Amino acid sequence: MPRRTPFYDFHTKANAKMVDFAGWDMPLLYRSIVDEHHHTRKSGSLFDVSHMGRLQFKGKDAEKFLNLVCTRELSKLHTGQSRYALICNPNGGVMDDIIVGRDVRHWSMVCNASNREKLVKHFHQVRRERDLDLDIIDQTEATAMVALQGPKVIEKVGDWLPTDVRALKKFGFESNSFMLVSYTVSRSGYTGEDGIEMTFSSRVASLVISKLAGRFDREEATIKPAGLGARDTLRMEAAMPLYGHELTEDTDPISAGLAWAVSLDKEFIGADALQSLRPSRKLVGLELNSQRIARQGTTIRNTSGAEVGVVTSGTMSPTLNKSIAMAYINLDHASDGTQLTADLRGDLQPAAVVPLPFYKRPDA
Repeated sequence: MPRRTPFYDFHTKANAKMVDFAGWDMPLLYRSIVDEHHHTRKSGSLFDVSHMGRLQFKGKDAEKFLNLVCTRELSKLHTGQSRYALICNPNGGVMDDIIVGRDVRHWSMVCNASNREKLVKHFHQVRRERDLDLDIIDQTEATAMVALQGPKVIEKVGDWLPTDVRALKKFGFESNSFMLVSYTVSRSGYTGEDGIEMTFSSRVASLVISKLAGRFDREEATIKPAGLGARDTLRMEAAMPLYGHELTEDTDPISAGLAWAVSLDKEFIGADALQSLRPSRKLVGLELNSQRIARQGTTIRNTSGAEVGVVTSGTMSPTLNKSIAMAYINLDHASDGTQLTADLRGDLQPAAVVPLPFYKRPDA
């Protein structure tokens, strides 16, 4: 039976369509994916992201350990700063993409729900093999997490939250309390919009959600709940990778366009493999000249019919009103403007290589 987040009752009362996602009972949508997508881009949406793993690392070797398992250089992070990074296996394949941050007394990490148990096992193994002194604490079940995303979110939340969220820089975070509720708020998200992510005790989840969601059932509500469906179309327009699609243990971060999140001048697990890597393919954007969608696994061919790549994610973009996809393409066919075809069950649809991301918010 799937796990339930602390907001399960909220979802059902809001008439959400629930689905099993990575072992969690999660809202797919409340109204419609397209409506929730547009409301996020124009105003603001609240997403339950409590299914994502939340880990803490304490002890004298915590920083050393995290620098060993993460691809980013973390030693220069100040308190209240976090970074996007990857966890790689010894072959340079991606075990997960994560957000890691330095707090006053500990380090924190947010990972994907489907990879939490795998990572915790991996981390304990590395700690034992390297004889490192630290505690690894899984706080996923004891905490709740929400994301508020959209152009009107910062102003709305900034009116009542004690933390000056307007002053937070991207990936900056602060711990504080409000109405006796301790929380951590970060200027981050997964939609391509500005916004925040908040973590707090699961015991106060119902109290917090009532404040954050407000009167979401009003037509003019600034912030309304949104589900996994809109979260996926939003992240695709912003070309944000999804584990199991753009990232797997058989894919490397360099080919995925994430070299900026890899510090090859330091030691980390997988560094040797990545230093000697000579990529043969590249993650690119595709626009189809069709209303049909190129789903994950769709073969991409050149104009002569030869196979040159495969789609990792595809959707009909609500913002652009175009069929878009991300795909790994052989380097000799990966330049912007290259004309290719998507093999949709034998129906070859024209597809052009385009720059990523597909969408950038106006103030970015």
